[in-house]
Amino acid sequence: MFGFGFFDAFIAAGVFGLQYFLSSRNSVYLGGLIPLLFVVWRTWTFVNENEKLLHYVLILSVGLAFLIGGWHEGRNVVREKRKQELNKMKSYDMK
Repeated sequence: MFGFGFFDAFIAAGVFGLQYFLSSRNSVYLGGLIPLLFVVWRTWTFVNENEKLLHYVLILSVGLAFLIGGWHEGRNVVREKRKQELNKMKSYDMK
């Protein structure tokens, strides 16, 4: 898995899409689910498949950087939606 083939690109895109979707929900913890599963999966492969430590650390850090970046973007979307809703409510109160 993840030999950078055609289907692996679709799997990665699906994971990043799911990460963004979960991060843009009201619960902040849903967005942390995919990064946590990624760390568990990479640690499991490190322990069971005799990966090199540098390989493990590089893949883990790059993967977490992308996943946490998606989490941050999703939280910004939630923050903006809340701000817009609050502005709508304030404008209705002024009328």
